[in-house]
Amino acid sequence: MGNVLWQLLRREWQLTWRRPGEVLNPLVFFAMVITLFPLAVGPEPELLQRMASGVIWVAALLATLLSLDGMFRSDFEDGSLEQWVLSPHPLTLLVLVKVLHHWLMCGVMLVLLTPVLGMMLALPWSVIPVLCATLLLGTAVLSLLGAIGAALTVGLKGGGSMLLALLILPLYIPVLILGTGAMDAALQGLPVQGYLLWLGCLAVLALSLAPLAIAAGLRIGVSE
Repeated sequence: MGNVLWQLLRREWQLTWRRPGEVLNPLVFFAMVITLFPLAVGPEPELLQRMASGVIWVAALLATLLSLDGMFRSDFEDGSLEQWVLSPHPLTLLVLVKVLHHWLMCGVMLVLLTPVLGMMLALPWSVIPVLCATLLLGTAVLSLLGAIGAALTVGLKGGGSMLLALLILPLYIPVLILGTGAMDAALQGLPVQGYLLWLGCLAVLALSLAPLAIAAGLRIGVSE
């Protein structure tokens, strides 16, 4: 089973290098939103700091959402997804590898861009580790929850992106609140451990339950 999971992850990496636009588009969107924001509201450091947490988290949320529609669609179109469902291997583990790859290519890459983009919003270096930690946990939850919507809409011929957004955005609200709350607390010099613990709990809960929901959604999509 371990060899199967490794081969699947390796396949996802190879497909990513063949279609780099699927990875670059969310990252470019994330960078453009944060880069253009100071030009729109002005260069005042105090104003930028007050709005930085909301801007970064909303941009990260939308960038993640932008990359979700194609998570399972190419596998559905070439028949690979049907083979996953029919294979003797647990579908929950197979989809977990797919979500892991999405998080590495989207969530982790967003975290790596964050220190540079945080400087554009006048964030002090003391809060950058908190921002990276919250994004690391939060984007994992976003990928897991988003994969549920991607699985439920994988068989739709048109309009899947809009339906995906309607299904997933309400589930993203707790992550958004905790992420921005941790950033605001860090800027005010208050403890942030509580926010990080809650984000960690959400990540563990999503990791426990989301693969089951994703597998069920894919079975429904393949059977239709």
